[in-house]
Amino acid sequence: MVNLSSTKLFVAIGGLALSLITGIGVASADPDLSPLISTTCSYSQAIAALNAQSPDAAAAFSASPVAQVWLRSFLAAPADQRQRMLQLLQGGRAQQYLGAALQAANTCNNY
Repeated sequence: MVNLSSTKLFVAIGGLALSLITGIGVASADPDLSPLISTTCSYSQAIAALNAQSPDAAAAFSASPVAQVWLRSFLAAPADQRQRMLQLLQGGRAQQYLGAALQAANTCNNY
């Protein structure tokens, strides 16, 4: 189990990583995060969805080892931890990328 300080570290790294990715959409004020929290997609499915929906963002993501580590950690976490990780990101710079993340979560099972 990951302790709280590790979760905060992953969230901080994720926020930084997501802030490096540009041009992948803007989230609404109060998005429904349940597709992200409950996704059953694998890392490779999530990346395939991002590649299909936003090649520029996928290229930026591929160039960021920090973003890759955060996404792997997020997808490996149980739903309750995912929810906490996303709550810690809300209101920060990474929130602007939730729209693209939600779109990928809604379609990644197709890949």
